[in-house]
Amino acid sequence: MINLTAVQRPGAVEPDQRRFRARVEAEAYVASVCFKHGPPRLLGVELEWTVHHHDDPRRRLDRHHLATALGPHAPPTLAAGSPHLPLPSGSPLTVEPGGQVEISSLPSPSLGSLVDSVTTDTEHLTTLLAEAGLVLGPSGLDRHRSPRRVLDTPRYAAMERAFARVGDAGITMMCATAGLQVCLDAGERADAATRFAAVTALGPVFVALFGNSPAPGWHSARTNAVQAVDPCRSTPLPITDDPAADWARRVLDTPLLFVRRDSDDWSAPPGVTFADWIAGALPDPPTRDDLDYHLTSMFPPVRPHGYLEVRYLDAQHGTDWVVPVALLTALMADPATVDRVVELCAPVADRWAPAARLGLADAATRAVAHRVVELGLPAVAGLDLPPPAAQAVATALTRLADRTALPGRQQ
Repeated sequence: MINLTAVQRPGAVEPDQRRFRARVEAEAYVASVCFKHGPPRLLGVELEWTVHHHDDPRRRLDRHHLATALGPHAPPTLAAGSPHLPLPSGSPLTVEPGGQVEISSLPSPSLGSLVDSVTTDTEHLTTLLAEAGLVLGPSGLDRHRSPRRVLDTPRYAAMERAFARVGDAGITMMCATAGLQVCLDAGERADAATRFAAVTALGPVFVALFGNSPAPGWHSARTNAVQAVDPCRSTPLPITDDPAADWARRVLDTPLLFVRRDSDDWSAPPGVTFADWIAGALPDPPTRDDLDYHLTSMFPPVRPHGYLEVRYLDAQHGTDWVVPVALLTALMADPATVDRVVELCAPVADRWAPAARLGLADAATRAVAHRVVELGLPAVAGLDLPPPAAQAVATALTRLADRTALPGRQQ
C-alpha cells in the first residue's frame, strides 16, 4: 500500500489505542484521515499479477515454491521470519491470498521517474520468478485455475468465510484477479470534491478502454467480481459535493469483515457494522487502530485513503500499464481539464456494468471514451515520460482514439 502523505519509517508503528465512544467521533476521524488536502504533487502505482508455472499455467501454485522464488523479498504472510526486503528501486513486494504478487511503488513527483523505478523492480521480480520456473500472468483474471487460497492467515480465512455467504464472487476476487492501481493526491480542500468526481466518473470509461480480464459474457470479469462481492464495501461512492462525509458514513455503516483476536478465528458477527461496534455490539469499544484496519476491508473503485486510490483498472500485459496511468495522470494534472472530465463523463458515470460487460461495444461509453482520449492526448505530451515511453503511449492512445471514433470520423 502506497503512502502519499507521509514518509514511512522502518520498523513497526505503534497502534493507536484511543477508543471511540460515539459515532460522530469516528466519522470525523475517517473524513480527516481519508481526505488529506494539499497541492497534488505525488503519484504512485500498484501492479498486481497472477503467478503461473511456465510449463503449465493450470498447475496449482505452491506457497513454499513461491516463497523460495521471492527469497528475501517474500512477505512474512508467505514466509515467516522473512526479512521482507524491498525490491532494488525500493518497492515493497506483497502477496495476495491466491498467490498473486504485487509491487507497490514509492511515491514519486514525476511519472518518468516512477516508470523507471517500477520497470526496474518489475524486471527484477520477473527474473526471480523465471529462475523458479514461474511467470507473471498477462491479464486481470486467472483463466486457468479455479480460485483457491495460497495464504493461510486469520484475516483471509475470515474474509473467505464471510464472502462465501454471497456466492463465488468473493473467492474469485481474492484469489483469481489482479489489478492495476493508481494513487493520486486528493488535492487542495477547494478542489478535492471535483478531483474525486473526475476520477470516479472516469471509471466506466477506463474499464471500457483498458479492460483486460475477458471471460464468457464479460469484457472485464474482474470488475464484475469485485462489485458483486458486497455492495456496501465495493460499489462506487456517489458523486456529491461532500465525498468525505459520504465516505465516513459508508465506512461506519459497513458490516465488519473480521475482528482481530489472539486466536486464529477472526470471524465477525454477521451484519454487525462498525457503528454497531461503537454502540456496544462487541465487548470493548473499538480503537482508532481497529477503524484503520476496518478501512482496509473497503474496496470501492476509488478508495479515499489520504490520497485517491484508483482501483478500477485490470492488470495490463507487460509494460502496457504505462498507457492508462499516463492518461489518468494527464487528465488530472490541470484543474481546467479536471472540470472538463467531470462534464464529459457525467452521461456515463454510472455505466459500470455495461462497460464491464461490453467494453467499447457499449455505444454510450465508447462515444465518451473517444472524447476523453482526445482530451488527454495533448496533455500526455506535457508529461515527463522518457522519449521511448512517450512515443509508445502516444501511439497507443492515437490507436484508441481511432478505434473509438464514430463512423466517418476515423482518420
